[in-house]
Amino acid sequence: MTAKTRNVPPRASAMMEALRGLGYSTAAALADIVDNSVSAGASEVRISFAWEGEGSRVTVLDDGRGMNDLGLEGAMRLGDKNPLDERAPGDLGRFGVGLKTASFSQCRRLTVASKAIGGDLCCLRWDLDAIAARPEDGWLLFEGPADGSERHLTPLQEMTSGTLVLWEQLDRIVTDGYTADHFGDLLDNVEKRLAMVFHRLLQGPGPRLCLRLNGRPITPWDPFMSGHPGKPWNSPVERRFTPSGVVEAECHVLPHRDRMTLDEHDAAAGPEGWTSQQGFYVYRNGRLLLAGGWLGLGQGRAWNREEAQRLARIRLDIPNTADADWKIDIRKSTARIPVSLRPWLTRLAEDTREKARHVFAWRGAPMAVAGDGAVEQAWRLDRTRAGARYRIDENHPAVAVALDASGPANALVRAMLRVIEETVPVQRIWLDTAENRETPKTGFDGEPPENVRAVLATLFQSMVARGVEPAAAKRTLLATEPFHNYPALVGELPEGGGAAH
Repeated sequence: MTAKTRNVPPRASAMMEALRGLGYSTAAALADIVDNSVSAGASEVRISFAWEGEGSRVTVLDDGRGMNDLGLEGAMRLGDKNPLDERAPGDLGRFGVGLKTASFSQCRRLTVASKAIGGDLCCLRWDLDAIAARPEDGWLLFEGPADGSERHLTPLQEMTSGTLVLWEQLDRIVTDGYTADHFGDLLDNVEKRLAMVFHRLLQGPGPRLCLRLNGRPITPWDPFMSGHPGKPWNSPVERRFTPSGVVEAECHVLPHRDRMTLDEHDAAAGPEGWTSQQGFYVYRNGRLLLAGGWLGLGQGRAWNREEAQRLARIRLDIPNTADADWKIDIRKSTARIPVSLRPWLTRLAEDTREKARHVFAWRGAPMAVAGDGAVEQAWRLDRTRAGARYRIDENHPAVAVALDASGPANALVRAMLRVIEETVPVQRIWLDTAENRETPKTGFDGEPPENVRAVLATLFQSMVARGVEPAAAKRTLLATEPFHNYPALVGELPEGGGAAH
């Protein structure tokens, strides 16, 4: 028996309005438009914001292959391509609705004009107000620009090939009380986001893309600070072969604030700030899908983004054949790690988080200047059933020499050290660090050299006076926190053990 069926197509106006609620930001919507330009082989994309109050508009013009009339009609149709279809390796799309949903999230009138090599310019337009006014006419796709908008297509007419996307009636952007200053702030935000999303396509040598915003080239933002001399660590690239293709991972720990200039530190924070930008950066064909976060990984419960791991960032590259496995959404803003890859990525993340925590706490990994031994640190962490306690390490050369020289006052010195141990303002330090987004100054940071020299000279003379050879005393100080950061000052100490000048 044949089943009875009904044909129930969606009502055009209702469907169009529903698609506006997918949650795109303006920057994310524009990134979707740029994706189409990249997939069309564009080498340059020009984005323009024009402020005219309620008549404000946004245009995106690329020099890609362009489309003929039939190809443009397919691009303007909702659901023209099946997400399950195999895509070209360099294709940044997937669902076949990005152009429309991204645009509708920002405007009520979408006009797209295109021109293929050797062909004529063609133009189609969606107008949500016109569709709402004529609900009985269904999915009305208008030919040509709206009256008065013809002039906005002029730049494309002068090109050999390319595509122009025009957003008008920006009701989701230009709302009540919206001013030119707000428009300018939006422009700044868009620039920062696109600089992040497309940084690998914009970076040299041989960049694949030039992005311009109101005529100005967008400078790429590299979340991994590649090539920075103060960067303490990054891992080799690791690969895993999966049924949907190869996944690559590379782990990075960024430099401590003390190893950067103020401008470098502010730039490296990214659009969301240091704490929010930690975690995984998921790319597909060099395009950033997800910037930061730990993707639900963690032992027992998912890791939060915490200050101590703010320097940890991990690059993940997935192929465009893995979208279903990674559950990439229409907006290309969420991803979930496949179960088979979770143990591998958990191990990498744990290692990176621990290294980042160490650099954050110690202003860089303490390394001896001479020899391969570890740097002697003044504080140690003791873990017991009663909890963790910080203790002054009596083997630290500065502490050891003071105790040795204290004589009858030894008990008093030890009592003083114990008082210091029991009154470390842990909660205050933690709050100040969290609120100020930086660790308190230590290690003579910002102190004049003469202050460091004075402490060095006192310790050096005491060590030599107690029978330590001057050369051995200098080697010890070079491997002692915080003097390992001042090799030049240690080198000034006299070989004969006399007073330093």
